[in-house]
Amino acid sequence: MKRILITGSNGLLGQKTVELFSRTSYPLMLVSIESHSVFDKEIFPYIQLDLTKRQNVRKIIDEYEPEVIVHTAAVTDVDLCEKERGLAWQVNVGAVENLSYAAKLVGAKVIHLSTDYVFDGSNGPYSEIDRPNPISYYGRTKLASENVLLTSNVPSSILRTMVLYGVGIGIKPNFALWLYNNLSQETPIKVVDDQIGNPTLVDDLALAILKIIELNKSGIYHVAGKDLVSRYEFALTLADVFKFNKKLITPVKSTAFKQPAPRPLKSGFITLKAETDLSMKISGIERGITIFKNQLELLNSNNK
Repeated sequence: MKRILITGSNGLLGQKTVELFSRTSYPLMLVSIESHSVFDKEIFPYIQLDLTKRQNVRKIIDEYEPEVIVHTAAVTDVDLCEKERGLAWQVNVGAVENLSYAAKLVGAKVIHLSTDYVFDGSNGPYSEIDRPNPISYYGRTKLASENVLLTSNVPSSILRTMVLYGVGIGIKPNFALWLYNNLSQETPIKVVDDQIGNPTLVDDLALAILKIIELNKSGIYHVAGKDLVSRYEFALTLADVFKFNKKLITPVKSTAFKQPAPRPLKSGFITLKAETDLSMKISGIERGITIFKNQLELLNSNNK
């Protein structure tokens, strides 16, 4: 069986990938920047690893000799990347250089996660053959990381996704969690109605990664939710599913927030290639939010 190393295993996508892969017979090695794993170390071996340190990356990959490296770790805070450019480059690009260098030495394939922020958002939805043109520093680092991999001669797959949401242990708040946390407390919120995209349930993305491995697919894939909606429409649907008060949600334009990093406005992905090649049925927002609600209730009841 293929040995698989998962980076960023404590993050939202990392956790979902570990959970899904634990139902297979693949041996797993988990790495993250934190000192402890969110999973039981007896079940899943875990090593704390700073991916920006080349020698450390090489040592662990030499010792474990994975056949596949699933790289989910990144700095995804778009505004932080705009302000802390050195850090953003080091983590989002430097880590991929280090992983691809080590992967080449052991003959491993790299599955890398990217984003719709490699596009400018002027005329989405985008297919895999559309020309990238990032407008934020985060987008530039993610495009650079793709190019590192594509020019490395290491076998690879790049999965671009967007507006990722889901439930995990001790994760950073994603858009759906932010909405839930505010609306459940009856806190009024402002949500942009001019950013269009495909909100993506993290479980679907984890399944796409598994399919890429099982079907041995390479190249670029767009994996995102079925519905192309504004952030405001997504918020209203979440309020419907949870039976929250929709009057708490006020639509505003992106310019109202004066954020450091520009956002692609008319984004979105055409996911036909992923659906066809990987035989996938990707969730729309109503189904995705319903799954999210069920998982959140389960997590909350387990924490009581």
